[in-house]
Amino acid sequence: MNSKIWLSSPHMSGKELDYINKAFETNWIAPLGPNVTGFESDIQEYLNDNSLVAALSSGTAAIHLALILLGVKQGDEVICQSMTFSASVNPIVYLGATPIFIDSEKETWNISPEQLEIAIIDRIKKGKKPKVIIAVHLYGMPYKVDEINKIANAYNIPVLEDSAEAFGSTYKNKKCGTFGKISILSFNGNKIISTSGGGALVTKDSIIKEKAVFLATQARDKSVAYLHSHIGYNYRMSNVLAGIGRGQMEVIDKRVKARRDNYNFYSDNLKEIEEITFIDEPKEHFSNKWLSCILTKSESMREELRIKLEENNIESRPLWKPMHQQPIFMNYPKYLNGVSDELFKKGLCLPSGSNLTDNELNRVLSVIKTYFGVC
Repeated sequence: MNSKIWLSSPHMSGKELDYINKAFETNWIAPLGPNVTGFESDIQEYLNDNSLVAALSSGTAAIHLALILLGVKQGDEVICQSMTFSASVNPIVYLGATPIFIDSEKETWNISPEQLEIAIIDRIKKGKKPKVIIAVHLYGMPYKVDEINKIANAYNIPVLEDSAEAFGSTYKNKKCGTFGKISILSFNGNKIISTSGGGALVTKDSIIKEKAVFLATQARDKSVAYLHSHIGYNYRMSNVLAGIGRGQMEVIDKRVKARRDNYNFYSDNLKEIEEITFIDEPKEHFSNKWLSCILTKSESMREELRIKLEENNIESRPLWKPMHQQPIFMNYPKYLNGVSDELFKKGLCLPSGSNLTDNELNRVLSVIKTYFGVC
């Protein structure tokens, strides 16, 4: 059988060991050290826009801390895009708050400005003004930043920008990860760049960064004794993993280009198949194309194609199952227009790793064309 083609596997630069070896040589095997500081500086320089970065153990940890720092408490309501990975939502529940799910719009597949405002007005009428809006750049495609921020500002609700899938994407030539009161990044093994496991909290407020680092290191007060006046978390990134991140940052632009090249390969070679459509890149949106996604004509067609790829040892996956369909979340309030349900039925993510070879891409293409009877 042909070797496995993964959906999105890690892609090392070859520079990572230089930083890791340095950590071992200097015995910085801890959740602190020069690689952590250096990685944060690398990200800050890349994002620009006066960004301040706290390197953490995961993107989920970053969302959890961000919600705490934005004042979310038990009984509060937090608006969240329904079409996302569950990690965007779980930290809301960690805090005893209630997620309010908002459907997508068709142009970017992200949070619908129309449904967002409907939800805010309705929640206020019900006596519960939402505390935070979590907006996600799905599959690397920036959400409608200006429209979402306009609504958020009108109702004085901070935006928590989930840029876990969008490192390297831009909106109006400005990097994703810089649009929220607090923003988060993910460096999980399947992301554009990876630290094996890891994430970051991004802000322009030095006090927020300082508090994030404090909470992420078990909230230990400045004292000779181990003194704690707040509940803390073990959320800091290790110096070893940050070394991987430093090596990855040296090739971030190459990784984005490779992902976009994959998308262009698929779209160029499948454009004549009427049963397949791709999401267009709206004006002033630049997607890192973290995953190349297609829409088929029906759920049965999507599933038949996925199985056909699987039979040929090729990994593909449906789009994210909306949170309002998930057993654990389906009873929470939701403001729907049917878009995310339709996208889930018809959408499929194709292999998209920056380390895909020409032969692997052509294998994927061959299976798809064979399924649709195209020579």
